[in-house]
Amino acid sequence: MMEPKVLKTEIEYEAALAHVETLMDAAPGSPEEQALDLFALLIEAYEQGHYPIDLPDLVEVIRFRME
Repeated sequence: MMEPKVLKTEIEYEAALAHVETLMDAAPGSPEEQALDLFALLIEAYEQGHYPIDLPDLVEVIRFRME
């Protein structure tokens, strides 16, 4: 089992993603589900710092909605 920690490298991020896959069938309320929740937060924090999503251009949003 992988120990939870702040993800600082792409290798740690990839390992965390692989670990989450092993936890996907966790029973509700189980320690595995708690680990899944924790790793999801760690992965989300890493992604926000390394793969930020910019807000869309307002004109493009209006054009998209018009179509």
